[in-house]
Amino acid sequence: MTHPDLSTTPGPAPADDRRAVTGKRRIAFAVHVAGAGELPELRTLLRSLALSDPALCEDVVVLHPGLPDASFDAAHRLHPRLIPRTAGGRDDVFRLVGYDTVVALTPAMVVLGRLDALLRLRTGVAAVPRPGPNGAPGDGLLVIQCQDLDHSVPPAAVQDIPESDLVPLDSRYDFRALRLGDDLAVPEGVVVLNFAGAQTTCAGPVHAARARYDLDDEAFRAAYLALPGAKHPDLLLHLALPFPDRSRPPIDLVRQLAEIHRGRGHHDRAVALLGEAVAGRPDLPRCHETLGVCLMALSRYEEAETHLLLATASPDFAPRAFGQLARLAWLLGRTEDARGYALAGLEADPTDANCRAWYARTSAMGRNGRSPAAAPPGEQLAHVALFADGEENAGDKVLPEAVRSCFTADTGPDRWHQQHAHLLVDEAALERLNARRAVVVGGGGLFLPDTAPNGNSGWQWNIPDDVLARITAPLAVFAVGYNVFDGQRYRRERFAASLRALVERSAFFGLRNHGSVARVRELLPESLREKVRYQPCPTTVARHLDPRLAEPAAREDTVLVNCAYDRAGLRFGHDYGHFLAEMAAAIRAVSTSAEVRYAAHMPADERFVDDLRREHGLTLPVEPLYLLSNDAIRDLYRRTRLVIGMRGHAGMIPFGCGTPVISLVSHPKLAYFLADIDRPDWGVSVHERALGDRLAERARAVLDDHTAAVADVHDRQRLLWSATRDNLARLRELTGLPDPFGDPGAGPVVPSPRSAAEGHVTRPRDRA
Repeated sequence: MTHPDLSTTPGPAPADDRRAVTGKRRIAFAVHVAGAGELPELRTLLRSLALSDPALCEDVVVLHPGLPDASFDAAHRLHPRLIPRTAGGRDDVFRLVGYDTVVALTPAMVVLGRLDALLRLRTGVAAVPRPGPNGAPGDGLLVIQCQDLDHSVPPAAVQDIPESDLVPLDSRYDFRALRLGDDLAVPEGVVVLNFAGAQTTCAGPVHAARARYDLDDEAFRAAYLALPGAKHPDLLLHLALPFPDRSRPPIDLVRQLAEIHRGRGHHDRAVALLGEAVAGRPDLPRCHETLGVCLMALSRYEEAETHLLLATASPDFAPRAFGQLARLAWLLGRTEDARGYALAGLEADPTDANCRAWYARTSAMGRNGRSPAAAPPGEQLAHVALFADGEENAGDKVLPEAVRSCFTADTGPDRWHQQHAHLLVDEAALERLNARRAVVVGGGGLFLPDTAPNGNSGWQWNIPDDVLARITAPLAVFAVGYNVFDGQRYRRERFAASLRALVERSAFFGLRNHGSVARVRELLPESLREKVRYQPCPTTVARHLDPRLAEPAAREDTVLVNCAYDRAGLRFGHDYGHFLAEMAAAIRAVSTSAEVRYAAHMPADERFVDDLRREHGLTLPVEPLYLLSNDAIRDLYRRTRLVIGMRGHAGMIPFGCGTPVISLVSHPKLAYFLADIDRPDWGVSVHERALGDRLAERARAVLDDHTAAVADVHDRQRLLWSATRDNLARLRELTGLPDPFGDPGAGPVVPSPRSAAEGHVTRPRDRA
């Protein structure tokens, strides 16, 4: 029998898809319809899926014998990710390409409960056993792990699957209606009710269970929107918009939709929704706050300030609104106003952490602003970057200093003018930049749409195109990363235009991994692509920049672990429970060879320690890197034997200090770095089925032959240092900058003592 080609890339791709790099699972539901007569049942199934599990929205692949596209119009109205595919029969669910897990349903089914447990399955083909000679599941629900199928000889039917690969499911996941008479109720706990071979239009409790999903479109939309609790953003947008004619939607629904648009970077759509809803309504503080934040993201700062001020009228929202106002004033360089807003927020709620952080930051700026730089502007370099302070990301503290070390031995304010990337570059800021010898933009993942969105550039440097065009000082983009997450949605139009202007204007344009180089080149015209070069992150060559980071005489018998939790849904998908259990197993195994400690780059990272203790009874001592000085962070990573890290700089900083690393890959940038050093085996996807075993095996290999592992790090590092030296030589030709390292054959210049003005305040290490 000839089978149809089912290898077409599955589904539309509104989100960035890099699962081939991160190993993130792609999940689909598959439903076979034998003909047009089963389409009404398909629509009932789709309604039941949405109403019973409103926070779930995966691709729904509908296999059919060649029905016209218009046949699926009604089904498309019920689900945003419906994908019709021509197929030979139901057994083609085993031939779907592009998915890791396929949940096969039938039109005869309705979903009565949440399907989380099915999506957490990771092995074999799961089904409810059926009575019969071999208990084969037949035509019921299947959960297929595609990697367990023999794709050279795919099964023609479920009966062909080896018994060893069959995973039995409880009957509540495929409960046959035939088991119930007309008077028997559906047993409590049934998740999927299967009407195969049964009448679907009779009376009685079992048929009522199906009939409640036989709704017209308007009733279905209303039922979904009325559900309590979390809803999947794709489903909510699809079923709420457009609003029915002549109806005024509930204001809470409008705000929820605006928040979804905001989270996806569609701030203009959020403003369009909320602007109309709040017109003449000063009594909607929460909506005014959201509207103000979205207007700020579009760089419509005056309007944003107006709406945020309206939000401060409510005691419930005043602290949050004042925190946003402090950020807005800071973006515009109005430090005194920012401090005043932060103080007002603290008066409304003395415990508000955001207002407290803004008050501390703006107070420190006022104090530092009174200390003039020793060197005249013409002898300084300008540095545009993210400058972390307080209890922010430890990697973002170390990174700016590492970038500066590539250009000057003195990395302090005498030689460098600091311009935070998020601050608006206005006329005064432009004048300050042009007064410097050169402008260095980097490093870090600045090509990211959502950390601090602005309408001027579409990435993290808040500079309008016309201002960028008037930078006269030599401009170097140095070790910047393209940091879009796997599965993240964002608007490319403004970013692509700004990117082109930036590349055209730059004397040097270097990105910190070849993956970023490839992604950025995709967005540029062919004439500019070759201008994009590879420049490793300077943290990865720290030993060559600072002789104090030479191999220590002795290392502590420890292994440091780090995890990240920002955008956790994009990192883990449905696999967080699996990840946590596998990490617990790995930590127990590694603990027999060394003490395992936890390195928190941010306070939020400590969630891993809490979850590990609660779910698996494991307690790890914590190293709060966010409280340490840059020197202390590097020293901690230099003296441990191995670092297992999820954050990019939890891999790059220890690697730069000569320490072996294993990356927990939940973001493409980690895999990109390992590809650059030709060591992809140093990474394990957080979605890996055998994560615990692979991690423990790799860690034990490093610990057992640590000398060889360190030598391998040094060898890989030399390649990155060579690329960096070549780029710095090119930069000197283009900009006339001096060589801080002197003769190419000589060692690096010993850096001067770190300035307290850079925030390098050494604190006692907390060995909690």
